[in-house]
Amino acid sequence: MRHPSSLLLAFGLITAASAPALAQLAPPGPLPERPVPPPIATTDGYLKAGQDEMKRLIADKPNNRKARNIILFIGDGMGISTLTAGRIFEGQQQGRDGESYVAQMDRLPHTALVKTYSHDAQVADSAPTATALVAGVKTKNGVIGVGPEAIENECSSTASTKVPSLFEMAEDKGYATGVVTTATITHATPAATYAHVVQRNWEVDSLMPDAAKAAGCTDIARQMVEWPHGNGLDVMLGGGRAHFLPASATDPEYPVAKGLRGDGKDLAAVWQAANPKGAYVWNSDSFNAVDVRTSSKLLGLFEPSHMQYEADRTAAGGKEPSLADMTRKAIAMLSKNRKGYVLMVEAGRIDHAHHAGNARRALQDTVALNEALKVAMESVDLSDTLIVVTSDHSHTFTMSGYPERGNPILGVVAAPIGVPTLAKDGKAYTTLGYANGPGAVTAAERADPAKEDTGALNYRQQSLVGLSSETHGGEDVVARAVGPKAHLFKGTIEQNTIFHILRAALGL
Repeated sequence: MRHPSSLLLAFGLITAASAPALAQLAPPGPLPERPVPPPIATTDGYLKAGQDEMKRLIADKPNNRKARNIILFIGDGMGISTLTAGRIFEGQQQGRDGESYVAQMDRLPHTALVKTYSHDAQVADSAPTATALVAGVKTKNGVIGVGPEAIENECSSTASTKVPSLFEMAEDKGYATGVVTTATITHATPAATYAHVVQRNWEVDSLMPDAAKAAGCTDIARQMVEWPHGNGLDVMLGGGRAHFLPASATDPEYPVAKGLRGDGKDLAAVWQAANPKGAYVWNSDSFNAVDVRTSSKLLGLFEPSHMQYEADRTAAGGKEPSLADMTRKAIAMLSKNRKGYVLMVEAGRIDHAHHAGNARRALQDTVALNEALKVAMESVDLSDTLIVVTSDHSHTFTMSGYPERGNPILGVVAAPIGVPTLAKDGKAYTTLGYANGPGAVTAAERADPAKEDTGALNYRQQSLVGLSSETHGGEDVVARAVGPKAHLFKGTIEQNTIFHILRAALGL
């Protein structure tokens, strides 16, 4: 774990902005109806379903065209157990059979397993994995946009070890580029598209040591605004407003919050001055008012730190846009470029919810990623747009026991439903849990989940090893794809190979 101390709040169950009355939140309402078949109930039904799927697989033909556009979706921390539990959760939220439910990600025809180890670690953080995805190089934990020769925290090693990202290559060739995230826009994954830094925590200058600043290194926020490629990023949407405002400035949304910049720069104002036809927005109202036809660029900074979890965003009345909203607007903005575009869309807070041992928020943000993917697939021509959905790493998140089919995914293991299966201590246990994290038992006896509301928004699943923050997992993750060159996603591949597929698809 490498995260700035000023942002530790983001890994708790709530943010300062979303604290009031969360315990009273009701489960989210059903998503829009999608036609799905009823659960299979007979032998003949399963045989026919298998034959139908076989026909679909045989009918799929590779698309070897050059891609005009690329959209890379990243579910930060979205391992295979999260995909499975998220699918069941989404289906159950709609009153459907969760186990056989087909989520939007399941609709992508090509799949590969992806190795996520970094250059120096069996279990990676988001900095080297994002660098592998967008720059084609495995590097060290803690660094962004530099090769494995870089020395973490050593500013002087930055210049000689920079590795160009796909976004830099595309921008230099005249493509439009954009980054969308629910984390801070300067967080490790989005930063990999534009930054080169030997410490991922240097999101703002006040988090940098004086020696690094004296040696000429710049913080990630400033690197985004001063990005020297093409005419700069065309779309930047996410959190992290405090990283762009001086310490003397009051946040426009929260009067008690101040900026974090120690150099006195107002980078939002700097960006506006450099892009007089661009739109700078910080809430849903200003975001919705943006005229895509007349705005040359779009910068949206919707929270001082990370954006709200999807559950908290909807409970607060949607004062900031959803991931689907941002994806739709980003595609509309970038599509104005006749040559094409490259876009990253990150569901960054799946990761944060897992770190907090909070499956409910992680799964609801996974559903939000499915909705954003649906928007993208409905907005583009899949014959010339490559869409890839993957994760940077997994978590220690588990799905286990022998719950009966249809058992609530956030509930205790029960078979039959309503009759909890008991552990050796005579108490129930949940289907979902963590190998480590803040939900570990510290008292002499663990609580009985059967006597708790395990579906509550703030419920922490129990874990085995006690840690203040749950850790990443090191197993392979999944990459799924549709569009030009999507058929290259097959077998088991190295994470940095994804960059090479994306680059080949664009013909760079």
